[in-house]
Amino acid sequence: MKSINTKVEQFKESIFSTMTKLALENKAINLSQGFPDFDGPKWVIDLAIQALNNNKNQYAPSMGILPLREAIANNYKKIYQMPVNPLTEVVVTNGATEAIFCTCLALLNPGDEVVVLEPFYDSYLASIELTGARIVPVTLHAPTFNFDFNELKNAIGPKTKLLILNNPHNPTGKVFTDEEIDTIGKLAIEHDFYLLSDEVYEFLNFVRPHRPTASYAGLNTRTITISSTGKTFGLTGWKIGWAIGPEYIIKAIHNVHQFSTFCVAHPLQVAMAEAISNMEDYLKEFKHEYSRKKDILVTGLKKCGFNIIEPQGTYFVMAQLPAGENDVDYCKRLITEKKVATIPTSAFYLKSEDGKKMIRFCFAKKDETLESAILNLSNK
Repeated sequence: MKSINTKVEQFKESIFSTMTKLALENKAINLSQGFPDFDGPKWVIDLAIQALNNNKNQYAPSMGILPLREAIANNYKKIYQMPVNPLTEVVVTNGATEAIFCTCLALLNPGDEVVVLEPFYDSYLASIELTGARIVPVTLHAPTFNFDFNELKNAIGPKTKLLILNNPHNPTGKVFTDEEIDTIGKLAIEHDFYLLSDEVYEFLNFVRPHRPTASYAGLNTRTITISSTGKTFGLTGWKIGWAIGPEYIIKAIHNVHQFSTFCVAHPLQVAMAEAISNMEDYLKEFKHEYSRKKDILVTGLKKCGFNIIEPQGTYFVMAQLPAGENDVDYCKRLITEKKVATIPTSAFYLKSEDGKKMIRFCFAKKDETLESAILNLSNK
């Protein structure tokens, strides 16, 4: 038989699937994958049940139902003072991952270059590689995860088409400063490239109120803002995300979306339109709960002797390994010997060896899950 697509042929099983499989085989507590082991708010689920019973079960408009696009646009205006036209500047996608995929296919041509800050969410690479564009990694250096300006500047050239920024940042938990985003923005303007700003953890910022990249001076015309409801409402299986940007870019993203998934589950969009419009009180509780869970895990891991890098955002904690340890081997030992699954961070790097020296924990878990994991890790 003739071969399959040569790029797809090179894709490997994601590190999340690998570690989860090992966790199941060893009956280990899973702090590797980034999703809650508890359900989302009942009041939001009830909205979906109501929509299901109200005959919202046929195709939704490909761009997303208007009430949801209006709710998304209203929130950007209310929370961030960022005007968004719901008719032309928002497209609803099957999670942020599809928004990233469609954006890459909409913008990139073979031979274009994309600057990616490593460590990175692994779907970035697959999306870029399928377009035939070239990935240019720039390392965020532990323990602060700041980038080196000269390294970033040297990564940018005449073929640079896009830079991907994830803020707050997975897996490091870093929140970029105004100065860092201004620096990136000035380079984007000077060299005329786009910014894809992945902001799915926008409401899990423990150090300062979130500020979208598109709201910085001069960046609204070249930034595609991507976010979703999965992390905010703990309903990752609903896969409701979106891309926001200038009309001509959103039109191009929608052109890809309509010929891949076409639309997002109609009743879940109806529920989320209502939920997003009424989440002010929920967000206060949400931020408090995750801050508390962060403290449980960080305090517990420190007592167990881990060298923790305190996260500024997201629901992940990075730990630096003792000298001589390798992240993959260390994670496998934690699963078999301590019955706790984590993520080896070398899977998120292309250039630097830094990832081999760190592992990532997830604290989007029940208190008893976190406490059981800490107990396992503390046992000799």
